[in-house]
Amino acid sequence: MKKPLIIIILTLVSIVAIIYFKAENKYDSAEVKINIASMGADGYKNTSYILDGEEIIMKNGVAETESAPGSAMKKTTTYFGNEVKYDFNKDGRKDMAFLVSQETGGTGVFFYIVVALNTQTGYKGTEGFFIGDRIAPQTTNIEENGTMIVNYVDRAVDEGLTAEPSIGKSLRLVFDREDKVLKEVVEN
Repeated sequence: MKKPLIIIILTLVSIVAIIYFKAENKYDSAEVKINIASMGADGYKNTSYILDGEEIIMKNGVAETESAPGSAMKKTTTYFGNEVKYDFNKDGRKDMAFLVSQETGGTGVFFYIVVALNTQTGYKGTEGFFIGDRIAPQTTNIEENGTMIVNYVDRAVDEGLTAEPSIGKSLRLVFDREDKVLKEVVEN
């Protein structure tokens, strides 16, 4: 009588252990898949960034939100490009900086540069640095010392926003590792 009872108890314990470990492995595998996806070649296009104090969650390089609560107008943020790879936070991993454009439903197209920090758990977006409205981005480069140079064409100070950009400009930025933000380098 003791043998069948022991066999039944061992069988039940085995079934519970199998169910538990399958559920645990299923969760771990899903988490690993999410982390691998966010660390992949385009993982930086699938993370969140802060633009003008608002969190923007990008999926495949695009985010769409309401321009205002209850509004039919949409604010669309899109990966623009001009990416550069550099270890901005000095952790041994190449991070990514690139331009995004944002249309708010009006006539403006606002450009920002953001940094995606490559962490062990995937890319983490930073606060975007505003470049300009209705500009014509050209190139983005990085110097050996980590200074980033964003080249673009803008309008003259006295020209209206409807004028075609015609003046070449360069913005020099460095990444502040402590605050995790881009800051402009002001030359004297």
